[in-house]
Amino acid sequence: MPIIMTERTLKPKRPSLRRSLQAVAGTSALIIGLLSLLLPSPYLVESPGPIFNTIGEIEDQAVISVNGEETFPTEGSLNLTTVFVAGAPTSTVRVPEAVTGWLNPGTDIQPHELIYPSGTTAEQVQQQNTAAMTSSQDLAVAAALNELGIDYDQQLSVIDFTAEAVEVGTDDQLQPGDQVTAAAGSSITGLQGLRDAVNTAAGQPVALTVLRDGEELDYEVPTYQEADGDYYVGIMLGNEFVFPVDVDIELDGVGGPSAGLMFTLGLVDSMTEGSMTGGEDWAGTGTVDPDGTVGPIGGIAQKVVGARSQGIENFLVPAANCAELDGRVPDGLATYAVEDVAEGHAIVEAVRDSDEDFLAGLEPCGS
Repeated sequence: MPIIMTERTLKPKRPSLRRSLQAVAGTSALIIGLLSLLLPSPYLVESPGPIFNTIGEIEDQAVISVNGEETFPTEGSLNLTTVFVAGAPTSTVRVPEAVTGWLNPGTDIQPHELIYPSGTTAEQVQQQNTAAMTSSQDLAVAAALNELGIDYDQQLSVIDFTAEAVEVGTDDQLQPGDQVTAAAGSSITGLQGLRDAVNTAAGQPVALTVLRDGEELDYEVPTYQEADGDYYVGIMLGNEFVFPVDVDIELDGVGGPSAGLMFTLGLVDSMTEGSMTGGEDWAGTGTVDPDGTVGPIGGIAQKVVGARSQGIENFLVPAANCAELDGRVPDGLATYAVEDVAEGHAIVEAVRDSDEDFLAGLEPCGS
């Protein structure tokens, strides 16, 4: 018997309006979800960057060159460490990159507004990093000469005031050009000494001594607290140095102030007979003041990971950063807390000499 196909059999069934709307909604949600992956993320991604040997060469060019003082051959390495920072305003971080960063134990994610105020441009970031690197090199030369007992001239001078300082009247007391010589009754030779005195004042006025037109003047300067928990006087300061040696530091593409400690140790090693490291490979980080004080930096967790990935086994850490390394020190890396250049110098030589008694007395840094 032939099969008769009716119109009803051949005509497709029309979907209901509800199912059509559900399909459209599902497709729209999928498209929106995919598009959201392409949107910029409001975060900065910090990851390990390369390391550079301050007593070595880059493309046959010595990183540190000294004229006016005898230098000596070196061994091993004293590496400064860096951090890659991706995100606005210098680049774009997409949502998947931010999520990957959250999952990577060697990477940190920061809201970019905490690092760069709204409206900051890529050019401003570049200028700030370049200026900070130039300043860190001058401070490193000063700290190295201080460690070597070589005299030089320095002035820490007022340049300008923040809006907060103007509001509380600091600019009615101090003037641009004032040379700041003491804080809270103690002589200061760099920014760290001033920071310490202001934070100790904890919101109360801090006593500053300045030299103006050859006259020494004392002022009680107001302090205020910022969102980061630290206290400030709102004075923009500049360091001016006159060195008896000419130091040239060649390192393109690296910005910021955190190379100070390793530049300093590299200079001390180069200007001292014998090898500071004894052939060992070291890395480290930290700002430095002319008196040798080592200050904290950002990205310490990424820097230790970057150093260890290059085979480094010993790392100098600013003491103030040690708490950030709890649970984040890579296996096989020994980390040493450093308060000042002299301590960092002594630690490197103690490892070189296998001075177990000296090393046993050091506080652990991270875990």
